[in-house]
Amino acid sequence: MKLSQFKVRIPDSLIAYHPADHRDESRLMVVHRDTGEIEHKLFKDVVNYFDDGDVMVLNNTKVFPARLFGNKEKTGAKIEVFLLRELNQESKLWDVLVDPARKIRIGNKLYFGEDDSLVAEVIDNTTSRGRTLRFLYDGPHEEFKKLLLDLGHTPLPKYIKRKAEEEDEARYQTIFAKHEGAVAAPTAGLHFSRELMKRLELKGVDFTEITLHVGLGTFRPVEVEDLTKHKMDSEEYRIENPTAEMVNKAKLGKRKVCAVGTTSMRAIETAVTTTGQLKESNGWTNKFIFPPYDFKVANCMITNFHMSQSTLFMMTCAFGGFDLIMQAYKTAVKEKYRFYSYGDAMLII
Repeated sequence: MKLSQFKVRIPDSLIAYHPADHRDESRLMVVHRDTGEIEHKLFKDVVNYFDDGDVMVLNNTKVFPARLFGNKEKTGAKIEVFLLRELNQESKLWDVLVDPARKIRIGNKLYFGEDDSLVAEVIDNTTSRGRTLRFLYDGPHEEFKKLLLDLGHTPLPKYIKRKAEEEDEARYQTIFAKHEGAVAAPTAGLHFSRELMKRLELKGVDFTEITLHVGLGTFRPVEVEDLTKHKMDSEEYRIENPTAEMVNKAKLGKRKVCAVGTTSMRAIETAVTTTGQLKESNGWTNKFIFPPYDFKVANCMITNFHMSQSTLFMMTCAFGGFDLIMQAYKTAVKEKYRFYSYGDAMLII
């Protein structure tokens, strides 16, 4: 399939710039793959589609406050730094994006905090991701990490053109977030409240967790018409044995295995055996899923409404069927669903 086939017109008025008042009261579109039926519900109604022995696979990655605002030495020019990945803990080397990029050269020093409590030096200008910074801090790593967290801001996506507010600190994070390392939230999980999870548990639904640290590569635009030529950035993931055992037992019992989010789906599809069994696994995945694709593990999926021509939208089309998901998106526009990270959800069964 070609990039141009995944173009959908999404009006600006439907982009969600703030979360819903309550996590589980976003809208939920339910898409039935066998009949093509499309239902309109609230997210808390998801409980009606699952039964005893079904399994939901959650991504427990935790978003860290990756956005720093600083100043360049001498000129005092305002610089925004987006932390992508720690390269070396001992040397305090980080992969970052800087904005505006054109003003930054190797050797430049950047100052952060009201009293310039943190200083970084640009040591590499040529990485495909942007820049490499060395933070100049002599104290213990725990102190350095705490300073980074204190100075950092919630990394809301770029299209949300406002500063992160207090509510974002909690709402741009799932309630089951545990392992810090993501620079973007696994957004399908944002709809789960404690009350809803309790109701699902009372029905006998089992929750199990994987970790996939969402990187910005997930949102990198596809710039080639031939999708086989697009390269995904690698993201770190971990699937432990109890998760593999629970998922395989549910599959054997012909129960629902629901991937909550494209990140959970990517992780489990990376760690599957030739016989379709999920296995304990960890490492890095650059798996790019687009139609046609034979999914081996999950038989249902919860996801948000994604950007036109994004890799997330392509995976959704691969799982739900290209024609049906295109129809669902047209329906979502007509019915004024909210799109993107803080938007509404879709259950594909």
